[in-house]
Order: sequence, then structure tokens, then C-alpha cells
Amino acid sequence: MKKKIVSALLTATMVCGMSVVPAVGVAAADDTITVGFSQVGAESDWRTANTESMKSTFSEENGYELIFDDAQQKQENQLTAIRNFIQQEVDYILLAPVTETGWDTVLQEAKDADISVIIVARMVDVSDDSLYTTWIGTDSLLEGRKAAEWLNAYTTAKGIDAKDVNIVDIQGTIGSTAQIGRSKGLEEGVDNYGWNLLAQQSGEFTQAKGQEVMESILKQSGDDIDVVYCENDNEAFGAIDAIEAAGYEVGGEEGQILVMSFDTTNAGLTDTLSGKITLDTECNPLHGPRVQEIIEKLEAGEEVDKQAYVDEEMFAADDTVTSIKVDDADYEVTTITQDIIDGRAY
Repeated sequence: MKKKIVSALLTATMVCGMSVVPAVGVAAADDTITVGFSQVGAESDWRTANTESMKSTFSEENGYELIFDDAQQKQENQLTAIRNFIQQEVDYILLAPVTETGWDTVLQEAKDADISVIIVARMVDVSDDSLYTTWIGTDSLLEGRKAAEWLNAYTTAKGIDAKDVNIVDIQGTIGSTAQIGRSKGLEEGVDNYGWNLLAQQSGEFTQAKGQEVMESILKQSGDDIDVVYCENDNEAFGAIDAIEAAGYEVGGEEGQILVMSFDTTNAGLTDTLSGKITLDTECNPLHGPRVQEIIEKLEAGEEVDKQAYVDEEMFAADDTVTSIKVDDADYEVTTITQDIIDGRAY
């Protein structure tokens, strides 16, 4: 352990956006594990749930001291945060990267300091994968492929010719793992089935930008749009607002604009239940307990897998499609109900 004793008088210190919350009234215990977490930001409901999962897991009660930094969507803030973590001699660094590239130098610094780095949610593209210990998160490309296969099955069941399917892709933050995978999954579907991809533009994973992008595209191609493929729920909320404000209807019926989304937040699934979102593909944000399991293995001197994907579901507004196949694997499509929404943790 590199853990340092923290002053009993210090209850919370703010340094470059970081919050440090040690025990109140006593010195930090020698066996406390210090974790520095650089979070990409708070751009979406998914990200908020992800942050809360980390904060509740890496708590004082669980034997941790968490140093949390909100990067506000800026890589330079994350680079600064990681270097601050290194200076503070944390035991582990958790990184949810803004984009995949640009990490080699700072991760080498962490490796030189003998600090294990765990990449969370989004991936990093580095020249040497020994610069990080492990990655845990979702398979965004599989998510995109699953959504594309559902769209093919849905339009086929409705008797809609592929050449009549006109799609708008509201992408996530360009260069992020989720954007790369979900965009590619759709693009493969376009190539495989002959759909028309009318537009691709980033909504930056936010509701405001999703609405702005949708408003712009509607002015150019409103009457031609059949499907809006939003790369997260918040973009879908904004797109739906723009579609309805422009006088169009959303839903899966003829003459309406079909909205697809990712994340399956509570609000996203509520819109799926109402029929505003026709398909919502899950991206589970509750990574805290899974990261804790990895840290416990590392503390025990055990080996961990380089990558750990999580299982995720698909939820639809109706039962037109009940299952799809991707790479010879079958995936169930669940018709959403209020009971399902009420029973979920986020």
C-alpha cells in the first residue's frame, strides 16, 4: 500500500475540480485503498448513474478513499487529473476517457509510478496495452449491430422495402468508444441491407445538442426521414422534442418517425413504454461493483482479464421483434412494461 495518512482536520479538499472526502474526525486507516477517478463529465443521465455507482462503491464504509474529478468533457482536464493522482500516490486510477486517443504519455507516467490504471466504459487506443491493467464496460459495436439487426427484422415484419428506409444518425461525442461502435454498427447495417443514410451529425450525447441537430436536419429532410438512430437516450429526448415541435409524430406506425436509442435509463424506458422510442438498447452504467471486484483480485495478487464486457438487454415498445441474431448468437428483445422499469436500479 502506498496509502498516506490524511489530516484529521481535513474533511473535503478541492484541487483542480477534484473532491477528496476522507474520514471525518480521525486519520485515514492504513489499510484504506485510495482510488482516483477521472470521469469524463456529466453530459447524460447514463453518466450520472455511472458516477453515483462509483461514489457509492468506493466509499469510506467500504474501505476506500475516492478522489473524484469531473473533466467537463475536456481531455486536458483528465490529463491534469491523472498527473495529480500520481503526485498523490493513489493506489488505483480509474479513467473514463473523453476519447480513445492521446493517452500514451500520461499512462506511461502512471505505469512508471507503479499505479494500476483501470479503464472504465470507454476504451483507449494506445501503442502499448500494458499501459493499463484492464478495461471494463460495454461492447458498443455489438450494441450497434444488435440495433441494426432489430431494425432489419422490424422493417421486414412490417413489409417495408429496405430502399424505402431513410435514416438519420445522431452520433455521440466523435471519437468516443460508444460513438465509434454504435455508428459502425449502423453503417454495417446500411451496407448489408441497402438502407439510405440521410445524415450523420454529432449530438455530443446531450439533449440540447440532440435537439439542435434534429431541428437542423428536419429543415432539410423532414418529409423524407423514417428512422432517427440516436446514440444515447438524452439525444433521443432532444430529437423527439424537435420532431414533435416540427409537427411530425414519433412512433413505429406508418407515417411516423421511428426513434431508436441506447442506454435504457429510466426516462428512456419510460419513453419506450409510451411508444416514443421504439427500441432502446441497454448500456449498463453500474460499473462500481464490477470495478471493485477487479481491485479486490489485484489486491489479492490475482490475475485479471484484459477486457471485461457486461451483458446487456434490448427493450422494445412492442413485440413485433422478439429476438435477433448477431454473429450466430441469439439476443432476446423484451417488450417493456412498467413492472420492468420499476424493478431496475437506474
